[in-house]
Amino acid sequence: MDDTHFDVIVIGGGTAGLSGALTLARARRSVLVIDAGEPRNAPADGIHGYLTRDGLAPSDLVRLGEDEVTRYGGQVVRARATSARADGPGFAVGTDDGREVTARRLLVTTGLVDELPDIPGLRDLWGHDVLHCPYCHGWEVRDQPVGVLATSPFAVHQALLFRQWSPDVTLFLHTSPDPAPDEWEQLAARDIAVVDGEVTALETRDGRLSGVRLTSGRVVPRRALAVMPRFVARGDVLAGLGLAAVDHAMGVGQHVAADVAGLTSVPGVRVAGNVTDLMAGVVGAAAAGVAAAAALNADLVADDARRAVEQRRSPFSAASGARVAEIVTGERRHGLTPARS
Repeated sequence: MDDTHFDVIVIGGGTAGLSGALTLARARRSVLVIDAGEPRNAPADGIHGYLTRDGLAPSDLVRLGEDEVTRYGGQVVRARATSARADGPGFAVGTDDGREVTARRLLVTTGLVDELPDIPGLRDLWGHDVLHCPYCHGWEVRDQPVGVLATSPFAVHQALLFRQWSPDVTLFLHTSPDPAPDEWEQLAARDIAVVDGEVTALETRDGRLSGVRLTSGRVVPRRALAVMPRFVARGDVLAGLGLAAVDHAMGVGQHVAADVAGLTSVPGVRVAGNVTDLMAGVVGAAAAGVAAAAALNADLVADDARRAVEQRRSPFSAASGARVAEIVTGERRHGLTPARS
């Protein structure tokens, strides 16, 4: 096997990337996964909502996924992809350890970066007591005092969501404007408290969140705090291909635009997971990786057929009509159409 050229290079070895790589490897494609080993969900204690894998540590999911990919002949290398460029009919990818590998197609699943508010103590608790997705972590903080830090136009919606898991929810307006009149009515109807004033720090006790401190000095006791980060796609490696992250229509950050099967504006390059779908959970990212991989394989199948036809036609392009007539016998046209049984 050529260790420098592949059918598909997958950049990013998280859920989307490994799911795509597994699909491609099972399709008997040569596939290389390049991963820097910095998953977005590394701080989390476990993944949730993934059937048969609920509560599994993120690192264990990656390990199991890599084992499955390599079982079918795929390769996984621990490196950072630093560049990607067109290379003839395919692509060349450079890594931070000095190697360059090529492929016919690319699948980019580099994920995103959570840009968090600059509040002392917040990042240290990210993925544990500071969280953003109720479907990922709501069960773990059920019935506890939960705070919601208003950092986006979706703050009221987020507070209403977390009210499903806890009867004790407080919305901290922080630096955001007041809710609209109908939102005030919804918050009151659901017994969600609203606190004015900028949040200046998070208080902890024994390494766990204990309260939210305001500029006034007041500390509101809380055991969990929901925050809506700004989501920014890790798309720098695509710059050499003319692809760049663009503002998301919902105003939640930046993503690499693509269709439902990950097709980008660059032929042969597909994306999947959080690099394009900023709101996708683990299950959604896995499904997107499979869909993008299947589309890539279909593209390669069509390319293989085209090449085979061209190769088969090539002897006849320079041949005389006599040569063509020579191989045509009866109703079976050898080399021109499939034989009939």
